Parts: sequence; structure tokens; C-alpha cells
Amino acid sequence: MLSIIDPNDRNSSGINRRDWLRIGGLNALGLSLASPLLAEGESSITVEQAATFGRVKNVIYLYLGGGPPQHETFDPKPDAPVDLRGPFKPIQTNIPGTQFCELLPRTSRIADKLAVMRGLSTDDNTHSTSAYWMLTGFKYQGPNARELHPSDWPNLGSVVKLLKPSDTVPFSFAWLPEPMVANPGVLVSGQSGGFLGSQADPDRFTCNPHSPEFAIKEFSLPGDISPLRLNKRAGLLSQLNDHFATVESKANVENYSRLRQEAYSVLTTGRAREAFDLDKEPEALRDRYGRGKWGQSVLLARRLIESGVRFVHVQWPREPGDLSSNRPMWDTHADNNNRVKDVLCPQFDVSFTALIEDLEDRGLLDETLVVAVGEFGRTPSFNAAGGRDHWGPVFSGALAGAGISGGQVYGESDKNGAYPLSGKVLPQELCATIFHLLGISHEATMLDRFNRPLRICDGEPLYHLLGSKPATDARQEATGVVTEIPDFRPIYEMKTG
Repeated sequence: MLSIIDPNDRNSSGINRRDWLRIGGLNALGLSLASPLLAEGESSITVEQAATFGRVKNVIYLYLGGGPPQHETFDPKPDAPVDLRGPFKPIQTNIPGTQFCELLPRTSRIADKLAVMRGLSTDDNTHSTSAYWMLTGFKYQGPNARELHPSDWPNLGSVVKLLKPSDTVPFSFAWLPEPMVANPGVLVSGQSGGFLGSQADPDRFTCNPHSPEFAIKEFSLPGDISPLRLNKRAGLLSQLNDHFATVESKANVENYSRLRQEAYSVLTTGRAREAFDLDKEPEALRDRYGRGKWGQSVLLARRLIESGVRFVHVQWPREPGDLSSNRPMWDTHADNNNRVKDVLCPQFDVSFTALIEDLEDRGLLDETLVVAVGEFGRTPSFNAAGGRDHWGPVFSGALAGAGISGGQVYGESDKNGAYPLSGKVLPQELCATIFHLLGISHEATMLDRFNRPLRICDGEPLYHLLGSKPATDARQEATGVVTEIPDFRPIYEMKTG
């Protein structure tokens, strides 16, 4: 399978993978004859901007499913009426003139590492279709993207998986700790390889890294097979059939075969196995990320990119009981203020800053892009249940890491946080930026199922955000109050009111 072929290996026809790409051997997978790794259409940009092309080796995509409120995160509105701005106050970040909500005190201390976008927009208030646009760069052509289709546009990570495969581990695009669902068993579009085929699907690891029994059961050896025995016998893959019977019952034959091949490679690759062993991390560092499913998943993402995985999507997890709740994940239709104060913002604030600082301490931030976004924002006004509803016209997100000029805010919303005033950012522009940083031209083309050439992305990179140095050297003390890391209890245990 493509995901486990060494780039230097020869296929049966004697052509290596690089040649295969160049001559169009991947046409059947949807890639065109044109080299997707060349930025021929980016000749008009500055030398500084051009230097960021291919600056990124890995991507950690923190997906805040449900729609984080812009007011309680990166875009507080202290001058708006109280029934719009809410009870929380702005705080000064370590960048003069830049304020975040007081619920992000740790994040305010690393604002110099961030490029914050306050003008993200989809004008789409539906979870599934707005998410599809954010995760693929293309609008969904239909009323509701609540089903995976072979004609779907591929997820960003799927494109990366095919064009930038890992040379150290057998999988390049990891998705954890759970799939994106509308309801139990309903997989939302935008999280697959789409028309690139199942070989471009992410390797989904449904898990709870916070659990004391945490393990990836699909990648565990049966009790009677040792790693040494497995390595000695190439034909031993057949002995794993029974072990993967549950996978086979839930997937088609093609996907099952791919999973088996990749699982076998994981079993025989010590580096891949060890990436999932969080017990190797100091307890203090695990505490620093937050002892919960989300925080430990973010830590696992760092371990995966450190092992060689190119693209890791971390899905904000559903909590026990949230399917019967009107405030699941970031979807705070009720009790918004308590939810963001007690659960949501603290978890994000803790894990996001821990990730950025941890990557920097390890020298990985210079080669890793961190993306933190949801599918839309929340309404400026509160509803009768004390919640904020879906709002696609404007919302906020943040970028950090390789090729990002930190310490800046791009775009502005109006005084109520309802609509963009300047710096409007569409999903395809964010996607183009990610591709640019990875060294994939946003003007490259792919072939759809009907062999029609389609641009890999409809947007232009956000060159304003890019650079090799901070946007400003000015610094100040952040004013946010950092308290103890909270006890992240599930939704059904939280006091509401």
C-alpha cells in the first residue's frame, strides 16, 4: 500500500515512487501529471514569504469541534453591551495592544508565538457543512454533510499522506482520539480520503490516552506471538486474521486489507509502537498537558509527530452524557458561561500552551505547524437557555510554529463580534497557507473520479501571517491570572446553572 512504501523502494515495474509521482503513476489515486510539490504559481511573493515554502515538516491540527465562542477566547468585546459580551473580562497578553479573554491566561503568555485570526468566516451555521469546508478547503455541494461519500473532497491530512509520507513510521496521517460524528455511528464528511481513495484515509485511533488501561488494541500482539517471531516470518501476517476480526466486521475488504498491512508495520516498527506509550513521559509533563482525554490526546499528538507522523488531527472529544445534552463539546446552546469557565477554556488553555512550549523545548516548533480552529463561532447574543448558538459569519482561530510570524492578530470583527470588519479569512485560504508551509503548491492539481483536473485548493496563502521572525519585538507582562490546573470532570458531573 502507498502509505507503507519507502520513497526509495522500487515497485514491480522498476519505477521508484518519486518517478511514479512525476510521470503520473498516481493518476488512479487522483493526482495529476503536474508536480504538486512545486510552487510555480508563487513567483510574485516576497523573498521572505518564499522562504516559508516547505518550512513545515509536521502539522498538529487541534480541532475544537462544536464551535468555540470568539468572545470567550481570542476576541473579547469589552465595549459591547453586557448581554452580548458576557461576564468575562479581557486580559492583556504579552504583546502590547493585544487582548484575549481572561479564560485564556496561559495562552495570553505565549501570544508572541501566535498568529491569531479574528476574521475567519464560513457564513454557514451547520456543523457538518461548515466543518467540511474547514477541513477540506471546499464547500460541500449539498444540504448536509452527515455521511461519507467517495466523491468527497479529501481531508487536508489525506493530501499530506499521499504527497508527504513519513519515512520513519508506517502511517502519515493519524486521527485521534475519536472520529467526528454527528450522532453515534454517523460519520461526518470531510474526514476521509474522499476521491483520492481509501489509501488516503487517516489511520483513526479511537482511544482514551488518559485511561490507566490505555492501549491501541488493534496494534497489540496476540499473546502467543512475540515481536521476534513476528519479524522472523514474513508470512506470519495471516496469523493475525483472528486478532483483527473485529476490524474486518466493521470495514470493507479494501479498508481491512490496508489496516492489516499498516497494523503489521506498526507491530514490527519499534518507533511506532513506542509513540503510543505515554508512560514514558514524566508525570509532571503529563500533568502539564491536563489529565483528561483531550489533554493527553494532545500530548500523544506531540509523541506521534516526534516519531515521524506528518499530520495529526486531534478531535475535541465527546464526553459521557453529552449526546443527551444541549451543550456538548464546544456547542454551548445552554449554560455557555459555566461551560467555558469550568471545562472548555481551561482544558484548551492548559493543553495548547503545554504543546507550544513543549515543542519549543524539544526543538520541534521550528518544523511543526500547530493549528487551533473549530468549524464556526457562537452568536453574539445569548439565547433563553443562557447559551450561544451556531455562528458562521465570524470566528477566531490561531496558528503557531514553523513559518508563522508570531505576535500578531490578523483581521478584526465588529464591535459586537458578529461580522468581520477586515481581514476576512475563508477556509480555502487557511488550507492554502497550510499547503504552502508544507511545500505543496496551492496551485497543484488533482484528478477527480472522472479524470478532470482540479486545483488542490481554491484559495491563496495568508502571506501576511508568514515569516521567519516575530511580527513585533515589543513585549509586556501578561495580566491573566493562572490558577491550578482544574479537575476535568465529565459533563454529567458538572454543576450547571
